[in-house]
Amino acid sequence: MSRWSLPFDVAVLGGLALFAVLLVPVLVVQYRRFGRLSARRVLAVSAVCVYAVALVAYTTLPLPPTTENCGPRGGTRVQLVPFTFVHDIARQTAGLGVVATLTSAVTLQVVFNVALFVPFGLLVRRFAGRRLGTTVLLGLLTSLVVEVSQGTALWGLYACSYRVADVDDLIANTTGALVGALLAPRFLAWLPMPAQLVPRRLEPRRVTVVRRWTGMVVDAAVFAVSSAVVAFVGRVLAELLELPDASLLGGLAPAVPTLLAGVATFVVPVLTRRGASLGQRLVWLRPRWGSPPSLVRRLLLAAVGTGWALSFALGAVVDGESPWQLVALVLSVPAVLAVLSVPFTRGSRGLSLVLARADLVDSRSPAVPTLTRTSG
Repeated sequence: MSRWSLPFDVAVLGGLALFAVLLVPVLVVQYRRFGRLSARRVLAVSAVCVYAVALVAYTTLPLPPTTENCGPRGGTRVQLVPFTFVHDIARQTAGLGVVATLTSAVTLQVVFNVALFVPFGLLVRRFAGRRLGTTVLLGLLTSLVVEVSQGTALWGLYACSYRVADVDDLIANTTGALVGALLAPRFLAWLPMPAQLVPRRLEPRRVTVVRRWTGMVVDAAVFAVSSAVVAFVGRVLAELLELPDASLLGGLAPAVPTLLAGVATFVVPVLTRRGASLGQRLVWLRPRWGSPPSLVRRLLLAAVGTGWALSFALGAVVDGESPWQLVALVLSVPAVLAVLSVPFTRGSRGLSLVLARADLVDSRSPAVPTLTRTSG
């Protein structure tokens, strides 16, 4: 049972974990590619993640305990005679009835190899929107990669192959992809295809809570990645220039990457023509001002994110038991309130736009005016 239960557990848990990691990028891609969020395609992405992990798990697990796994059979295990499974079924089920033959291990193995690639055909044909021939070809190539991986002991990771690279598996898998591709138009008719969504990409849409939160999460990710990149570049430059750690800015040095990333992520965007952060732009959002915005109102729009960045910067340079840690905590509170306030503010504005006295609208709307630069 472990041969079947272990890959199943890995597929479900690993697939859901992969989906959780990819959720925000998936939402952003949907907004940019289709101009809207399709809940059905998001659900399909979760199926893709589970299936992708299942495909790897069922074709590789369980792994041998050590890389030195050569047994009496030696190295490469390859079966290159097509339709050998027909002879194997006839030989191993000789004298059995119809039901016993159909439920025998040798028959079920072939059925499983076909069934394993039926979801591949379904998803590639409908989710990815590929033609029948392309779907079958991709199924063939994917199965070929699987069989070569098995025949080369996971590309040399193990000393000897622990599974057989079988041409019959290649035939069965490709047949499964064909079956899935033929069934896709009927079984996945509920799933919109890319070609059905792309033509309406530039239509303005309502500002939703999920859309607003997605932009916020993207901005948070941009801030985190920028901080890490600036810190890494700083360390590299310090090594190249042979600078001691305390030669620049002393104890404030750990806060510099966070401050620079905070300015780039939250302050610079509000001073641009559009006034929208990168996260907002990716989900087709931008602020709309009732009157030409002053510099103060622009900076108020960035105040929440800037306070969040300052809290991280302060936390990086003060001692863990210092009272300044409380200040850092207080600086992060508006960011939490900004997230929580989105469902309860007009047009899903959130705290930052309330402070700046601005609305949040779809950037594709023709009613969105161009921001005017002012000095006051």
